[in-house]
Amino acid sequence: MDIAADAVAVVILAGLIFCAALLYSSVGQAGASGYLAAMALFGLAPDVMRPVALALNIVVSAIASVKFARAGCFSRKLLWPFVVTSIPFALVGGRLMLPSLIYRLIVGALLVYAAWRLCRATMQPHTPASDRPVFAPAALLAGLVIGLLAGLTGTGGGLLLGPLLILAGWAGPRQAAGVSAVFILLNSTAAILGNAGNVGGLPPAVLLWAPAAAIGGWIGATYGSRRLAGVTLRRILAVVLVLAAIKMIWQ
Repeated sequence: MDIAADAVAVVILAGLIFCAALLYSSVGQAGASGYLAAMALFGLAPDVMRPVALALNIVVSAIASVKFARAGCFSRKLLWPFVVTSIPFALVGGRLMLPSLIYRLIVGALLVYAAWRLCRATMQPHTPASDRPVFAPAALLAGLVIGLLAGLTGTGGGLLLGPLLILAGWAGPRQAAGVSAVFILLNSTAAILGNAGNVGGLPPAVLLWAPAAAIGGWIGATYGSRRLAGVTLRRILAVVLVLAAIKMIWQ
C-alpha cells in the first residue's frame, strides 16, 4: 500500500500512533510495538516499518527519559550493566533480517509471561519493592539478548528490560520505567544506525507521525512519572505487554 497517496490513512495512523505513544510512555516505554502493529494494519512494507518505528521510538523515549529523570526515577548505576552489551548488539540486530514465526512465538510467550507475573505482583500492592543489587554477569547477558532482539524487531527492548528489573527485584515500577526509557533511547539509536540503509526510504508522512508521537509521549510520560501509583504502573505495563505479545504472534 502506498500510504503517502492516502491522506485519510495517514491521519488515522497518526491518531493510532498518538494513542500508542500516550499509553506506552506512561510506563517508560516508547511504543514501537504499537507503531508496528498500527502500520501492519495499513500494509506498510517491513523495510519501511522498522526504521519508522525506530525513529518514532527515539522521539518518544527522549521525552520519557527527560520526564522520568526529572522526577528522580533514573539510575545510571542500574542502567550501565545492560547498555554495555545491548548497544553493540542492537547495532548488529539492526543489520539483520527479522527472524521467522518461531522467533515471534518465543518473544510473544515471554511477553505474556512477564505480563502474568506483573499482574500477580499487583495482588500485593503494599509489598515494598526489593532493593537487590544488580548481578552484573546476568545484566550483561540480558543486555546482549535484549539489544539483539531490539535491533531485529525495530523496538528499543524496554518491554523486556522493564519487567526484568521489577521481577528480579532490582527496581520498583517507577525507577524501572525511567531506566527503560533511557535504555530504549540508546538501543533505538544504535538499531537505526544499523538499519541506516532503509532510513532514506522513510515516507513523508513521518513529518505528521513524529509530532503525534511526541505529543502523546509528552502527555503519557508526564502522568506516568509523577502521578501514577506503582501498582497502576504495573497494571498498565501488563496491558502493554499483552498487546505487544498479540502483535508479535499474529503480525
